[in-house]
Amino acid sequence: MPLTRLPLEVERRLALRLPLPGHGAPLLPDVLVESYTVAFQQKGRFIGDQAARRVFFERIDAWRATVRRRGDDPFGDTPTESLSKKNLDKVLRRGDPAAAGIIQAAIDDFARALVTVIRVFHRRAWKRVTHIVVGGGFRGSRIGELAIGRAQVMLHDAGMPIALEPIRHDPDEAGLVGAAYLMPRWMFGNFDALLAIDIGGTNVRCGIVCWEENTESPSVDASLLWRHSDDDATRESVLDETIGMLKRLIRTAARRHRRLAPFVGIGCPGRIRLDGSIERGTGNLPGNWQSSRFHLPTAIHKALPAIHGFAPVVVLHNDAVVQGLSMVPAMREVERWAVLTIGTGLGNAQFCNTITSPSRKHR
Repeated sequence: MPLTRLPLEVERRLALRLPLPGHGAPLLPDVLVESYTVAFQQKGRFIGDQAARRVFFERIDAWRATVRRRGDDPFGDTPTESLSKKNLDKVLRRGDPAAAGIIQAAIDDFARALVTVIRVFHRRAWKRVTHIVVGGGFRGSRIGELAIGRAQVMLHDAGMPIALEPIRHDPDEAGLVGAAYLMPRWMFGNFDALLAIDIGGTNVRCGIVCWEENTESPSVDASLLWRHSDDDATRESVLDETIGMLKRLIRTAARRHRRLAPFVGIGCPGRIRLDGSIERGTGNLPGNWQSSRFHLPTAIHKALPAIHGFAPVVVLHNDAVVQGLSMVPAMREVERWAVLTIGTGLGNAQFCNTITSPSRKHR
């Protein structure tokens, strides 16, 4: 029999009164998550679709078609979908000028699309946001960095008081590092590391996140990756591979003499409910992750061995939220800020630093 669920807004008000954060919690030890997975439509399309990673490659394809009408395509017969970000970065730095021109034109187009998305978000949901961090896999390339920089110039030209910057951690690690901010630091006082999972529409990455002495921001000590989009993946195979990676990382932590906390933080696409189920937004993942018979935190919890004699606590939150949390140390002086994650889709979250909670006093 399916559980009776409270409306999301009622859940949110309830979560603000809980003594400790949990699944999908709006009130975290360092910040208030004011919103995430916000979606706006324009002419029947979600506005965020204009700045997903695939849009950049669509623009590459369009500019190649333009060039072919007047001469030879500098990329030859190579399909656009076979052009990796790494290859495009190389061409941009030292490749054929005509090919580099196509990439630069696509960067400019994508930057304009990103600015359009930011303007809509700023007007309709992020009126008091002054800083936007851009994460996701696209940011992890030179072309992504240039698109972000070009968008910043366009925002300045439009007179918008928005500071736009790439996420500071390696984007492959930001979604793991952010898991360290899902619970108050004092809970990890006897440990120096935790397990984290970043589930995306293309990859699943698991890692050991650790705190080094005299450093405020945690870092990734070891990680494992499975690119499920390359395989005929199912929900069950993603779960099995994830559990397998976590078990290997537990052994790695032991070999490295890490004091691993009995805690797993997960970032996953979608709207996360207080009971750890996923309300919506998992369309890029294989299988049905929103089923009332599937509960990701419980499945992880049951499959893992005890850590230092304790069954691991598993906390699930939205992947854009978790990526954004990796920027907590850099954004302590900013009242309101947001994150956009450019990947298979476009994730988003908004944070507020002007909160007071008992856990902040212990950090």
